Order: sequence, then structure tokens, then C-alpha cells
Amino acid sequence: MALIPFDDRDGFIWMDGKMLPWREAKLHVLTHGLHYGSCIFEGQRVYNSKIFKLEEHTARLFNSAEVMGFKIPFTQQQINEACRQVAEAQGFADAYMRPVAWRGSEQMSVSAQNAKIHVAIGVWEWPSMFDPEIKKNGIKLDIARWRRPAPDTTPWKAKAAGLYMICTLSKHEAEAKGCQDAMMYDYRGLVAEATGANIFFVKEGKLFTPYADCFLDGITRKTVIGLARNRQIDVVEKYIQSSEVGDFEECFLTGSAAEVSPVGRIGDWKFKVGKLTQTLADDYANTVRGKRVN
Repeated sequence: MALIPFDDRDGFIWMDGKMLPWREAKLHVLTHGLHYGSCIFEGQRVYNSKIFKLEEHTARLFNSAEVMGFKIPFTQQQINEACRQVAEAQGFADAYMRPVAWRGSEQMSVSAQNAKIHVAIGVWEWPSMFDPEIKKNGIKLDIARWRRPAPDTTPWKAKAAGLYMICTLSKHEAEAKGCQDAMMYDYRGLVAEATGANIFFVKEGKLFTPYADCFLDGITRKTVIGLARNRQIDVVEKYIQSSEVGDFEECFLTGSAAEVSPVGRIGDWKFKVGKLTQTLADDYANTVRGKRVN
């Protein structure tokens, strides 16, 4: 199937307070966010025409802006309303939404206090991050050679564009090997996350996940932890050594794009798509669509 370029689509994008035709939402090549990584974003999904946990995502966008040292020129309420407007304008019942904010082209140097802060919101149809047929038996993860940096070396609490450079490199290398994603270690050599999703493991009916102390504590991660605790499932946040990975029975990823994606293999380690993973995947699917979780 031919890919449709993202700069050549129909519809609308909200940009700097205005709803623009999709193809007119442009920026200059000498934009600070492009050259120096002064760009933050969110990823959130629309289910049944409603944006899941919109307010939490917008609050995190503003937190990211604060970490990156700039002020979004709109209120959180205005961004929430703009998200709803662009979702309605596109008319997708189920979709993926990307609010993004960046420093503009007024100043081109490392320091850019005079650069204007721009904000845009786009939404498009994206049914599943991973092929549903592959997910049935669990996706395959490579082990990335890149590591999540130490917390005193990057603005890790921000969902910032520059932090994804090593994720793109790791995912490209994984896909070249026939995998769907990669597991990344942190600067200490401990299990961290995948390239764009948090990771969970299952052992003896308990759920295990790494401390989010040098990577994002995802909104989907927190949602799934809440769903597990509602079912009286023990959730253990801990430092996970590479030597422990092979002892786990199940594994899955969580994220707004990934949703709950079972993992069948990480390197040479194999996992089953077991009952606990499927239960939480079902609970999450019901929750995002406003259905009652039994």
C-alpha cells in the first residue's frame, strides 16, 4: 500500500489559534525547533469521537514546555478546546492526535529567547501501531544498542522531540532485523522501555515494570497500573536487571500509540501471550471506549 505523505493530505490542522487547510500548515526551514530540538509534543487517541484523557495529555504538554523553558501562548483550556475542534473538523471516530509546540524562526542560534512559540494540532487515522495479526502471538523486540540517558544529562521529564533520536535509530535497526520494536536499557544497564512505549512483565500472577526515573511515566502506563490494581493484581515497580528478563512469563508494551501490545520475544527471550496480558488489554480497550470493566 502506498504511503500518503503527511504534508499532502485532506482536512484541517489547528495552528496558532486558527483552523488551516491541511496543506497550508507550514513552517520555515530555519526554525529553531528543527535545528536545535526545542520542540515538545503529545500523542493521544480519539475513540468513539472522544479524546481519551485529553486533560492529562494537555497538562503534560504544559509541563514539558516548562521543562524546556518556554511558555505556550494559550491556556490549557484553549488547547483542550482546540483539540476537540480539530477532531470534529476531521470527523474521524477513531484516530491519533498530535499536539506539538516549538520555537520558531525569529532567532537562529543556540539561545533563542526571542523565538516565538508556535502550537499546532493534527489528527489522522491510525488503527494500530503494530499489525493486529502479529500482535496475536506477540510482537518481536530487538535489544537496542542505544541506552536511555542519565537524568542529569537530558530533560527526561519532557516529551521532547530530541529525546527520540535514539528511539528512531533503535527502531530502524530493529525493523531491519525483522522485529517490530526494540527494548532499551537505561544508562545503568537496567531495563527501561521500548522506543515509544513503556514495558511490563508478568510472573506468578504479579505485574512488574521498571521505575520511571529516567524516562516518561506514560499516561497509558499509569492507566494500566490502575486497571491492574482494580483487579487486585499486585503491581511491582522495581529496577529490573537484564538477567531477570528470561524469568518472566509474559510481557507487553503500553502507550497511546501502542495501546496494550503483547510481546512474544525480546532477543532470545520468549514469552507467551497469557491470561493476565489479555485481561489488561481487554480492560484497556473497554476503558478507552467508555465501557464498563468487569
